[in-house]
Amino acid sequence: MLELGGAQNNTLYTVQNLDKDKFDVVLISGAGGILDQETAKLANVKVIFIKNLLRQINPFNDFFALMSLISILKKEKPDIVHTHSSKAGILGRFAAKIAGVPKIVHTFHGFGFNDFQTPLIRNIYIFSEKLTSLVSNKLIFVSEQNMSTAGFYKIGKKTDYLLVRSGIKLSNYRNIKINTLAKKRELGLQENSKIITTIGPFKPQKNLIDFIKVAKNVSEKLTDVIFLIIGDGQQRNILEEEIRKLKLTGKVLLLGWRNDINEILAITDIFSMTSLWEGLPRSAVEALVSGKPVIAYSIDGNNDIIKNGYNGFLTKPKDIDALSENIIKLLKDEKLLNNLSQNAKNSIDGTFDIDYMVKQQENLYTNLIKER
Repeated sequence: MLELGGAQNNTLYTVQNLDKDKFDVVLISGAGGILDQETAKLANVKVIFIKNLLRQINPFNDFFALMSLISILKKEKPDIVHTHSSKAGILGRFAAKIAGVPKIVHTFHGFGFNDFQTPLIRNIYIFSEKLTSLVSNKLIFVSEQNMSTAGFYKIGKKTDYLLVRSGIKLSNYRNIKINTLAKKRELGLQENSKIITTIGPFKPQKNLIDFIKVAKNVSEKLTDVIFLIIGDGQQRNILEEEIRKLKLTGKVLLLGWRNDINEILAITDIFSMTSLWEGLPRSAVEALVSGKPVIAYSIDGNNDIIKNGYNGFLTKPKDIDALSENIIKLLKDEKLLNNLSQNAKNSIDGTFDIDYMVKQQENLYTNLIKER
């Protein structure tokens, strides 16, 4: 499903920007995502929506989604199927195998299993990924940490592994020139406010309740600090209630989804995130490119890009007090904040650019076709 997220946005960018002189592109997705309307803007891309292909596990819907995928793939006869996301990746790869697709590729944007699941559920997901890897020709990872995890659980063969970063448009975030005072006024912020920003959909994975609790801790020690949350989603009511309960109205602002994220990051002092699992957090990459230190939990892709004391700080998941103290430490030490900000700019290289990501995938597809 084309929800608002890094995997979905990058997939749309990829299918639009693949060399159409070399590739005929068909995009198959579940229906009902926020980004469905964006597919109307795709040039020379055939788009097919499957109503039974839903995010939630449902044996009835999943069976009919599998049948639909098999039927579509038999009709389209693609040379390569490239799947994304956990459940769609499993159904899509088995459908491709049954339909006789020659080459099958999957990208892991993180895993369906994590440390916060029961052992039974976690092991079911691990077994499913191990089983599905048997019908995969290439397994793409957006972070080295995820690649290492796959190797540990023997998901696929390491010779089939490939690192392709979930890219962003680096030029949109580097050296943005804006009127800081005017931007703060536009958002209703005081000129001298220190700004802590996070970005993400309001869902359990992003764990934004912790971000609000961190805001409470920091606000008790420092004044003139404002916390911005860019995003929206199913947990909005829960977050609004937490803000009221902790008496943070006016201190924690829910900005909704924005088209000016690069400008908001430009006026941000520190970027913080409290996600419990991530493949490669694009928002953290955007923050680093913007020259903002990232303070977050030590999980998955965060460990690839955030180095303690260099471009940010990592703490163990759910350690709200440690995360709060790191924010306070940076806000109190302007020299340290400036050093980490400069290091942040230099910590993201060209392999994170979205056009480089597309080129890597084009090269992979070309090589797979040559193997045939």
